[in-house]
Amino acid sequence: MCGIVGYIGRRQAAPILLYGLSRLEYRGYDSAGLAVREDSGEIETVKAVGRLENLSKKIDGGGSLRGSIGIGHTRWATHGEPSERNAHPQVSMSGAVTLVHNGIIENFQELREKLQKKGYHFGSETDTEVVADLVEYYLGKYQEGPIAAIARAMLHIRGSYAFAFLFRDYPEAVYAARKDSPMILGTAEGECFLASDIPAILRYTRSVYYIGNQEIARLSDGAVSFYNLDQEELEKEAVEITMDAEAAEKGGFPHFMLKEIYEQPRAVRDTLAALLPEGEIDPEKLGLSAEQLAGVREVYIVACGSAYHVGVALRYVIERMTGIPVRTDIASEFRYRDPILRSDGLCVVISQSGETADSLAALREAKERGVRTLGIVNVVGSSIAREASAVCYTVAGPEIAVATTKAYSTQLIAGYVLAIALAEAQGRLTEARRRELLSALLLLPEKIERILDDKERIQWFAAKYAGAQDAFFLGRGLDFAAGLEGSLKLKEISYIHSEAYAAGELKHGTISLIEKGTLTVGILTEPRLYEKTLSNMLEVKSRGGYLMGLTSYGNYSIEDTADFTVYVPKTEPLFSVSLSVIPLQLLAYYVSVAKGLDVDKPRNLAKSVTVE
Repeated sequence: MCGIVGYIGRRQAAPILLYGLSRLEYRGYDSAGLAVREDSGEIETVKAVGRLENLSKKIDGGGSLRGSIGIGHTRWATHGEPSERNAHPQVSMSGAVTLVHNGIIENFQELREKLQKKGYHFGSETDTEVVADLVEYYLGKYQEGPIAAIARAMLHIRGSYAFAFLFRDYPEAVYAARKDSPMILGTAEGECFLASDIPAILRYTRSVYYIGNQEIARLSDGAVSFYNLDQEELEKEAVEITMDAEAAEKGGFPHFMLKEIYEQPRAVRDTLAALLPEGEIDPEKLGLSAEQLAGVREVYIVACGSAYHVGVALRYVIERMTGIPVRTDIASEFRYRDPILRSDGLCVVISQSGETADSLAALREAKERGVRTLGIVNVVGSSIAREASAVCYTVAGPEIAVATTKAYSTQLIAGYVLAIALAEAQGRLTEARRRELLSALLLLPEKIERILDDKERIQWFAAKYAGAQDAFFLGRGLDFAAGLEGSLKLKEISYIHSEAYAAGELKHGTISLIEKGTLTVGILTEPRLYEKTLSNMLEVKSRGGYLMGLTSYGNYSIEDTADFTVYVPKTEPLFSVSLSVIPLQLLAYYVSVAKGLDVDKPRNLAKSVTVE
């Protein structure tokens, strides 16, 4: 879960690499480093612990490293504590190979022991240094050059990786290789770039290549050559990126997270426009035909983190709308429980980045079992998008803050559209109901804007309760699904212990945790469950808990129970999570701000989890 960059061209490499790493720092920020082939021909490596700014200061913003070829890395530690010796780039024993790496080498200990028997010794605790030495070993043993050495090493490596190499004795190129971890390569006039994600190179080029699994690339003279493990050259076409470069900037907001919260009306509107041309369902926009949808008999939703919470909400929506059984799985558990899957099922894999390692592995498992797969992703050309049977793109734009907001909201929209398309294909909707659902969908952006206009009350409340030690989120049905996401948002950026519970489970043990002043957020937007959840909130209040209520306009009786209430506009109950989640995002954001924390880069977390 690290970020890597590379550059070769006519300009000074260090400033370009630092800029690229600044766009990738959400992928890891416990250390960073650069390796630049200086004008003298020597490869100079500089590393620093902590945020990228520490590295930048160390090299005077890049000015102290003079050279036009280099690689860089921002780290989220897996093997070895954050330290300079464990930071990347890692260098082989003789200095012949310099390497940056995103991923995990599963058999690194086995490889390390074999190399030690051949006389190698190691200066770090990382799995990456082992790869550098392994490539150096094959480079020296066979004397066939970098492509052959990398290919031989890849045959012995198990795990996930995106590698970028500099070779001491081959100064004319940067080399790269990939398996499962994300990487893009870009070209401009006489220049080549590589990075873990598009924003890192978008300032410099829009012409990019996607390197395939177990492929090798050579970057030199403004061109990229690709090779398979047999060292045969491959032909690839460049793709033009249409992403708005300004979307990856803060645009005057104090944090990316707040900017992305405020971008949700636009993101939802754009996703609706993409999936509902002229306001109508087009199954082809989901990558599926009406006939395929009509044949679906079960749905399996697989995802991690916030995307999993989207899946929890969509289970309620799809089952109520279609009558089709839906199972929602945490992706990291999906393979290991040996799931029973029907050949006429549909496996929906949800991931903002399209590179989430566990979700990608789950997708491959479903495909191996003969199940049709649908990827709901935000990043065009990502691994899940390329490997799924069908792909549905959300139009969230770049999401930089670690805590997801607009990606979550657009994933919900894609799921709603899928539910309506399934219901329509299977004859479960009357024309009147279909029109009612589509009209409600198209009104969501405007209603989200109304919630954002009332943020000051949430800001006041968040500042008042920023000192809370524990928080509980209660709800039933779709309100429980919203509570899962609200709880995760609060804990991941404010470090307050927080849990979400189905409100009916309160009396089965959880209520023992309620003490005087315990913050409890009750979510009550489902009309048929309003009274039941209100009764659960009364149980909390009778034990001294402090209650925040979140409900729809018109449910004013809640004020007799809750100490503080936030209202959202009424909508189709099946779409309620799209509105109720907005105040919960704002609550988490303003609590984190009040505590003086780094909102966009919470400790121990990375944006895209590309290792298992």
